[in-house]
Amino acid sequence: MTSSAIADLPFSRHTLANGLRVVLHPDDSLPLVAINLWYHVGSKNERPGRTGFAHLFEHMLFQGSANLGTNDHFRYVQQVGGVANGSTWYDRTNYYETLPAHQLDLGLWLESDRMGFLLPAITAENLETQRQVVMNERRQRVENQPYGLAGERLRELLYPPEHPYHWPVIGYMDDIAAATLEEVRDFFRTYYAPNNAVLTLAGDFDPGAALERIDAWFGEIPAGPPVPALPALVGDPPPLPTSESRRRALLEDDVRLPRIYLACRTPALGHRLWYAADLLAVVLATGKSSRLYRDLVYERQIAQDVTAYVNPFEAIGDFMVVATVRPGVEPAVVEAALGEHLARAASAPPSAEELAGARSRVLTDYWSALELLSNRADSFSQFTTFFDDPGRLAGEVDRYRGIAAEELQELAAGFLGPEQRAVVTVVPKTSPAMVSVPLPGEPLDAPEPPSPPDAPQS
Repeated sequence: MTSSAIADLPFSRHTLANGLRVVLHPDDSLPLVAINLWYHVGSKNERPGRTGFAHLFEHMLFQGSANLGTNDHFRYVQQVGGVANGSTWYDRTNYYETLPAHQLDLGLWLESDRMGFLLPAITAENLETQRQVVMNERRQRVENQPYGLAGERLRELLYPPEHPYHWPVIGYMDDIAAATLEEVRDFFRTYYAPNNAVLTLAGDFDPGAALERIDAWFGEIPAGPPVPALPALVGDPPPLPTSESRRRALLEDDVRLPRIYLACRTPALGHRLWYAADLLAVVLATGKSSRLYRDLVYERQIAQDVTAYVNPFEAIGDFMVVATVRPGVEPAVVEAALGEHLARAASAPPSAEELAGARSRVLTDYWSALELLSNRADSFSQFTTFFDDPGRLAGEVDRYRGIAAEELQELAAGFLGPEQRAVVTVVPKTSPAMVSVPLPGEPLDAPEPPSPPDAPQS
C-alpha cells in the first residue's frame, strides 16, 4: 500500500446521542467487515491497592451478559467463520471481531449487548472464576516466565508509586485477590459506557445503512457518568531520584544468561519528539546493520541480542533498550556499551543514510500493517480515542517524514542521559564461573530474544 493510498482511505465520523463516537471506513475489496471497539480505560485508570481491574474486565466481558451465556460470544462468531478477541493496555481496552460482511448485525449485537447488559452477569461466582483465571495468567506470564518480572520492576523504578504508569497492566496478585464485587461493578459503570468508547467499522458495508444499524443496537444504551480525571497525569511526572541506587535493581531469576533492561521517559505519542524516539530506536537496534547490533552482537560479541523501542503511551512515552549478555561477559560491560551509544546519539545526529533507512523501515511496517482491515479499524479507533481525530491516520506518514536528523539528537540529549535512566539487570540465580567468550561463528545455546515487556494483555 502506497502513502497516497493511505492518504485516500475514506472515512466518516459520527457521534450518537449517548456520546458513542463512530468511525466508518468502507472498503469493498473483500466481503469482510472488521468491528473494533475501544474503551478509553486501561490500567492507568486504576489506583494503588486496586490494580488489574481493566485486565480483569477484558476477561469478564467474554463471560456472558443478561442475554448471553458464558463463551457464547466466541461461539456465535466462530459459527459464522469469524474471529474475535480483546486486549488491555495502560491507556485503553479494545474488543474486536472480523466477520463475513453479511454478519455485521451479529457483531454489532454482540458488542452492544455486553456494553448495555453485562452488569447482571457480574456475579460473585463469575468474578471469582475470572479472578482465578487472571491470577493463573499472572503466574504463567509473569512470575513463572523467564525474565517475567523485569518489565514490572522497570516501571516501578521509572515512575513513582502513585503514578498511573507505575503498576503492571495485569495488576498485582494481592490487588486482584482483594477486588470486591461492588468495586468491580462500579468500575464497569464508570468506564464501560458509550460516552467513553469509540466504535470503528472497516470493510464491505454501506455507510448509511451501517450507521442506522449502529444506532439501532447502541443508541438506547444510556451514557455513563463523566469519566474521572487523573490529576497525576497533569504536567510532567516527578524527576527520577538523584541517587543512582534508587534507579537500579538486580533480579535473580531461573535464566541462563543475564539481561539488561534500560528505560527513559520521553514525550507522549503525538509529540514530534516521540516520532524522533521511534526513529532513533530503529537506528540503534532494528536489523543487523543497526548500531547496537553491529557493535555489541557482531563486532565485540558481548551481547547475544539487543532491541530498542518507544512505547506509544497517551500521556508520556518511554524509551526501552533490552540486551541479553553473552556467556563470559559481565553485564556491566554491556550496560557501559549501551551508555556509549546513547551518548553518541546525544552528541551528533545520525547520518542521512541512517535516517533514511530508519524512516523507510518504519513506513514499510506501517503500510504493511494497514493492508489488514482489522489494523485499519484499530488505528482509526486509536487516533479517535487519544486525539479525537481519526484523520491522523493519513498524517502519520508525513509526521515521520518531517522529522530531521537533529531532532533524534535533541531527543537523545534531552531525555536519554545517565541521570534519566532506570536499569534492571536480571542474572541467573546460580551464577556459573565466568567462561571465555565463544569465538566468532561458534554456536551458542541461548534463550529466546527479548520481547517488549509492555505488550498488551490479551
